[in-house]
Amino acid sequence: MATAAKILVLRFSSIGDIILTTPVVRCLKQQIPNAEVHFSTARAYQPIVDYNPHIDKCHYLDNNLYQLIRQLRAEEFDHVIDLQHNWLTGLIKTALGVRSNSIEKQSFRKWLYVRWKINAMPNQHVVDRYMATVRNLGVENDEMGLDYFIPYKDEVETDWLPPTHQHDFVAYAIGGQHFTKKLPVARIIELCRKINYPIVLLGDKSDHEAGAQIEEAIGKRLIYNACGQFNINQSASILQRARVVFSHDTSLMHIAAAFGKKVYSIWGSTTPQLGYYPYKTPYVRLEKAGLPCRPCSHTGFGNCPLQHFRCMNDLSFDFEVKELRQKKKNFE
Repeated sequence: MATAAKILVLRFSSIGDIILTTPVVRCLKQQIPNAEVHFSTARAYQPIVDYNPHIDKCHYLDNNLYQLIRQLRAEEFDHVIDLQHNWLTGLIKTALGVRSNSIEKQSFRKWLYVRWKINAMPNQHVVDRYMATVRNLGVENDEMGLDYFIPYKDEVETDWLPPTHQHDFVAYAIGGQHFTKKLPVARIIELCRKINYPIVLLGDKSDHEAGAQIEEAIGKRLIYNACGQFNINQSASILQRARVVFSHDTSLMHIAAAFGKKVYSIWGSTTPQLGYYPYKTPYVRLEKAGLPCRPCSHTGFGNCPLQHFRCMNDLSFDFEVKELRQKKKNFE
């Protein structure tokens, strides 16, 4: 059993990665007697961690790293769990001068896989890599999956959605941090027509125009463009109510997994073998297998490096959404 009582967890980006740290936070809090768990991240991600009951105190990085370090040093931590392992967290660990464990990032294996297509990646989800950092504290994975906590003020009420989507719908997270992780709009329209069920499109303000094109092409009876209309917690609330979820390789995919939703995950320039697939939830992989150029990146690009974008343009939609089969008959 661990002796550390006051523990700091570090993860400064991004939304999906922070959600993937939640099993570590929960297990630390629940398995170490009287543990006081703190979490440090960028201010932009405050809505994601502020409501987590397993975190006793949050520390946010604004524009002043020195101020954050001074705040953290005043806490006198017993142990630091570094789930980022970069220059920033290295500086913080050095400044704090206490025992620390850091994630093994598998950087060389990622390079082999992306650059030379030699897949030496371990058959292991990134959550399990995170959990390995706390094993020597006597903490084990409770296998309970991810957490996401929505404050009451952000729970989406039924009448916030149009009548066509108030009682049953599919959620489709059409966004993505990079172009090569998203289906082109024409292909999203094709996929939505195949689903043929009320769909709520989710994304941020940058996805609103794409959502508008999809809504115009298919019609408001089936499509509700919610991109840019809800904050991250409200979008999570919509995911929680969805029958099933379609998503690119993006943060909303991990939020859906936190709610145990079945996810139809869509893969372009990245692959599930990198370790970021939906965790502890049923999922279907939609990808163009066998392309010699995949993965071209472990994060994504602004454009296809080979200019053909076959990973998304040639992606087959030859599948059935079994969860909608009977409901679709009633709907039609």
